[in-house]
Amino acid sequence: MDNTPGDIDLEVLELDLFLEGVFRHYGYDFRNYSRPSLTRRSRSFLQQEGLGTVSALLDRVLHDRSCFEKFILALTVNVSAMYRDPSFFLALRTNVVPLLRTYPFIRIWCAGCSTGEEVYSLAIMLEEEGLYDRCRIYATDLNEVVLQRAKDGIFPLALMQQYTKNYLAAGGAMSFSEYYSAAYDHAVFLPTLKRHLVFAQHNLVTDGPFNEFHLILCRNVMIYFNKALQERVHNLMYDSLAMFGVLALGDKEAIRFTSHEKDYEHLDGKVKLYRKVV
Repeated sequence: MDNTPGDIDLEVLELDLFLEGVFRHYGYDFRNYSRPSLTRRSRSFLQQEGLGTVSALLDRVLHDRSCFEKFILALTVNVSAMYRDPSFFLALRTNVVPLLRTYPFIRIWCAGCSTGEEVYSLAIMLEEEGLYDRCRIYATDLNEVVLQRAKDGIFPLALMQQYTKNYLAAGGAMSFSEYYSAAYDHAVFLPTLKRHLVFAQHNLVTDGPFNEFHLILCRNVMIYFNKALQERVHNLMYDSLAMFGVLALGDKEAIRFTSHEKDYEHLDGKVKLYRKVV
């Protein structure tokens, strides 16, 4: 694309029209997503599809649902890994698991679960802590394609060496290889790890609370939203948490400067774990 000022202004207008068209036709609302992220991913998708303008993309997306689904995948898939940021999971094990022990039944929400690495990491940790059989983990995402991948619980075998290192750094107590079987070049996680998992589509932009939770993980999701949408999601998280429930955010996200800043106490000085106290 030619990045002269006039073209940039036209690109902004085209993106506005594109997002409005997608919302009206498909009901997916990306209008309050971070514009730098939207612009970057849209440009990449245009190149992938061999299209010159966002207007051309809108025409194709409105008349070809398969193209729309590919665009959603390009827009919403984020890089994930099992026990990504091991210090977070170690803090979760140290500071949050003792709180969860106080509940007879534990409800957990992994919002924006993507392909499920975080969900299975959590299930393994709770299994080792003897809590999994009184847990229900709700794993949700906007994207149906990545949700299906999460349900399958199949990951590249080549990643297991790094995942094992992450697992051990996160306080893992067993041999990580006990939780999966190797099938050709993939690792298939044990069906028993799925026994308390519920996978469902949920849109943080438009959908409301659907249960009360003792722990919510919404990590590295809101960095793709603008301030107004971040505030909406913070309201949703607050309304979905039980009193004294814990909210986990990504390392670039925070409660500070939101309307709920005073409604939480910070549980850990190094990672983003917040306990609802108001």
